[in-house]
Amino acid sequence: MHPILNDIRLVAFDLDGTLIDSVPDLAVAADAALVDLGLAPQGEARVRDWVGNGSLTLMERALRFATQASELPQTDRRGGPMPGVRRIPPNGLAMDGRHRSCKRSRMRERSRASVAPREGVTAPPRRSVAGKASLEAGEEIDKVLLEQAHTAFLAHYGRAPCARTRLYPGAREALEGLSARGLPLALVTNKPSAFIAPLLEAFDLARHFALCLGGDSLAAKKPDPAPLLHVAAHFDVAPSACLMVGDSRHDIEAGRAAGFRTLAVPYGYNHGEPVALSRPDGTVESLAELV
Repeated sequence: MHPILNDIRLVAFDLDGTLIDSVPDLAVAADAALVDLGLAPQGEARVRDWVGNGSLTLMERALRFATQASELPQTDRRGGPMPGVRRIPPNGLAMDGRHRSCKRSRMRERSRASVAPREGVTAPPRRSVAGKASLEAGEEIDKVLLEQAHTAFLAHYGRAPCARTRLYPGAREALEGLSARGLPLALVTNKPSAFIAPLLEAFDLARHFALCLGGDSLAAKKPDPAPLLHVAAHFDVAPSACLMVGDSRHDIEAGRAAGFRTLAVPYGYNHGEPVALSRPDGTVESLAELV
């Protein structure tokens, strides 16, 4: 048994990015919701950096990028080229092979100066040096548009939440091993609670968890410590004797604030940042290392 489990009487697990890789299904649903609104799909790679704060925040981030694309000059609402507009590839060569880098650079500067957000839509987030979008700041996305996008996302995701989702290697071994040792296990995720049971049942994991909390189960969700404190109180276990296992800074922040010991896995979703920067109490490459 891993040393981090010494004196631990309860283990709480995150779901997405910790036990399962659900991004392929989340991305399909998010993109379908955007297309329903006449916006451009954003793709799995971007969605992978946006998950972790619940479905509403996921769609808010998707809308920021999709509306940014729709506002670029010489593009249609889905971010594609307008009819009759000649697009210059990233290498600066036109289709006839002639170099257009200087002209293209001047056009880019003029375009940047002319782009302004639509009324009711926030300005697109700035990009860092690493190329990741800032997930914070700016005015809120139009609430009606966000509600439409979120409703569409929930409908699409609800139809097929498990079609492309996969269990991470080592996750089943860890849950089975900890259950065999008699440790009570809880699931604490920011995913809407309606999707928890279908996913756990699909992978035959439901039997391992004595308590499951979704992002809408309580008034607050991670990184707020309230869900973890609720779990500790439910099992009448002191927070200092509890372990929070997750893949993101929100899991580590929630665990630390609740007084839990914290363990991170590096393979999940943390907005493109190493989870080690959150200074968890421990890290394992595979959950199988726990047992």
